[in-house]
This record gives sequence, C-alpha cells and structure tokens, in this order.
Amino acid sequence: MIQEKIIVGQGGDYPLDGMLTLPDPASAAAPFPAVVFVHGSGTSDMDEHIGGLYPFRDLAEGLAAHGIASIRYDKRSFKYHRKIVKKGEQVTVKEETIDDAILAAELLRKDPRIDPGSIYIVGHSMGAMLAPRIDAAGGNFKGMVLMAGTPRTMGEVVTDQLHDMSASMNALTRLLMSGQIKKFERIFAELDSIPDEEAKRRNYGGGVTLYYFKEIARYDAAELLMATEKPVLILQGGKDFQVSPEKDFNAYKERLAGRPNTEYMLFPELNHVFVPSVYGDINKAMKEYKVPQKIGEEVISVIAEWIHRQSVSTDSEAGTSAGSAAPAAAQV
Repeated sequence: MIQEKIIVGQGGDYPLDGMLTLPDPASAAAPFPAVVFVHGSGTSDMDEHIGGLYPFRDLAEGLAAHGIASIRYDKRSFKYHRKIVKKGEQVTVKEETIDDAILAAELLRKDPRIDPGSIYIVGHSMGAMLAPRIDAAGGNFKGMVLMAGTPRTMGEVVTDQLHDMSASMNALTRLLMSGQIKKFERIFAELDSIPDEEAKRRNYGGGVTLYYFKEIARYDAAELLMATEKPVLILQGGKDFQVSPEKDFNAYKERLAGRPNTEYMLFPELNHVFVPSVYGDINKAMKEYKVPQKIGEEVISVIAEWIHRQSVSTDSEAGTSAGSAAPAAAQV
C-alpha cells in the first residue's frame, strides 16, 4: 500500500488536506479502480475520525489490499468552520460537501495510475444521502456505494433520533424534551412554506440556518437514483441507532423497487459506523464510538468485490477479457 498526501481544491479558496491511498504495485497493476469517500454530517477529518474509530482510514487501507485506490480528505467545515462563520456565508451542502467531492473525483481522473472510467463514490450517512446528487452535479461516477444512508429527509431522521433519545430517558426529562421535539417537528413540517430569505435568517445551530435543511429537501435521493441505471450498492448495519434499518434501509427498497443494478446488504450486528455494536443505545453513542474498533473484512470485501464486478462488466462490454466476476453481494 502507498499513501500520498494530496490537496483537494488546490488554488481555490478552500484547499483541503487529503490522502491518496494506492494498492501495492507488487500485488496489483495500474490503472486501478478508485473511490472518493464522502463524510456524514458535521465536521470531520479525512479519516472521519470519531472517538476510537477511523472508518475512512479503515476502508481506504482495506480496499487498497483488494487493488482499489481511494481519496479521502478533510471536510470543508472541519478545516474552515471559523472562516465560514466569520465571513457569514450561507452554507448549504453544495459548499460544504458537493463541490469538494467533485474536485476529488477530478483529481483522481488526472492521475495516470487511476482508471478514469472506474471511479466510484462511497458515501457514509449524510454522504450516502448526497451521493446521487453529487453524481448528477458533475461527479460522473461509475457507481455508488451508500453506507448507512436514507432516501428520507433530514427533518424526518432528526426528529426520529430525538424521539429515540427521549424514549430511554426518565419521565421528567421526557416531558421537558417533548416540547423541543414538537418544536422541531413543526419547523420541519412548515419548512417548504418558509420563504428562502427568512429561512436564511433563522438559525438552527452550529452556524447552520433552516435554509440548510430546506435546500437539501429540494433534492430527492430516490428520484435521482431512479433517473439513472448506474450500479448502486446499499449497505446498512442492523444495529444502527442513527439511521433505522427498518425505516431507512427498507425505504430504499420500497422507493427503488424494480430499479436495475441495485444491490442491498444488511450486516445484522454492526452499528452506524459498520463496527460491532457495543451498547445499541443512541444516548450512549459517544460512549460506543470511543471503543477502539476497525471496520472488518466482512464489509470491505463486499465493497471490493462489488467494485471489481462492475469493472469486469465494463471490460466485457468493451469486448476485452477480464476473467470471472466476483460473487454478488447478498440480497436481504
């Protein structure tokens, strides 16, 4: 494995530190298929580090062992949060996530060691929600891997998380929290009717306004996926307490019913970060994520085999011999 420091968006207003991970040339031959990793919500470094977990680093190193290159990079809000807040910029996911993911894909395409026709997006959590939009906006990926995502709106997911948090609290805390939950439910229900300029003035928290959520809601992830026949792999942890296996994983299946080139895999014992669940309680999320763990081969091999299978299909269509296809991801 080779690791090279890179800059995503070099020469622009927000250059981001990143890492290009390449397979060992002694074990795999260039040009390599490659992936761009896209973070979940909030600020995050290139490894998507949280507590004792480094999911993007685990995936990058694991995929490299399977002959697949990758780019990961610090999220714009991680490196430039103070600058953005100080400038008073109206931040949407376009500025926070989408533009930089497209720049990362372009950087890969310029590298002669990368197969420009075999570049994939691997989105985690909100990154999975945004992956279809990033692809349509200019990412032009060969395919998409959606990890712990949802085709539902951010408002629905946030309010569900609040309900789950409240459920395990004592009666008094639940009572106090119920008013806050109703407030958020009302805000998200009325979001469409709030004028853009007003939404841009109303603060949600952390430098984010209501317009952030309103702008996201204008793009339906399932509709974007149905508009393309690009291959899609949807992965979910069965003990994910942030995105519901029942509501979100099944929502993909319902909304994408009949869509070709769509595969699903549920990992029953894994959580939102695709490591074994420890507490299984959203109120103990940070405690759970502090336990040092690594994403295992069971997840990495599914992604790697799926990517290689898409490349085999491309080579076969082009009339070249690429050997036998890897086994399909299990359908759940």
